This record gives sequence, C-alpha cells and structure tokens, in this order.
Amino acid sequence: MCKVMLNSIDKVKEFVNKTSRVDGDVFLQSGRYIIDAKSIMGIFSLDLTKPLSLSFEKCSDEEVQNYMSSIHEFIMEE
Repeated sequence: MCKVMLNSIDKVKEFVNKTSRVDGDVFLQSGRYIIDAKSIMGIFSLDLTKPLSLSFEKCSDEEVQNYMSSIHEFIMEE
C-alpha cells in the first residue's frame, strides 16, 4: 500500500485513465471510505486535499509494478 495525491481535476482524470488499464481491483481509501480507483465519480467523492491510500486485489506482482511505475507522479514520498 502507498499514498497518492490527486489534488486537481486533470490529475484525477489521468489517474483514472491509467488505473482503468489494470485487470485487477484497485482501491483508494480516505479515512473510513474505500472506493474503486477506476471510478472518477468515486474519487471525486473523497477528500482530495489529503493523500489517499492505494491498495490492490487480484493483481499480479508484475502488473502492480508496471502500474506503479506508470503513476509515479502521483505517489507521495514517505
């Protein structure tokens, strides 16, 4: 799990576009809310002023690595 920052409309659109290419399930969590990261409406229902937690289900390690390298500009450094 890592943290991503999606603090503009353009970032959300680009993030959803890249996430939609993943075969498995990708989720974003803000507080107690967990949404499908492929849903632009779901993302806009979250508090985008704070980092969001990113998690995966049913994704191969290779797919996760490829995806993570494609969204590097959204990942928060810890």
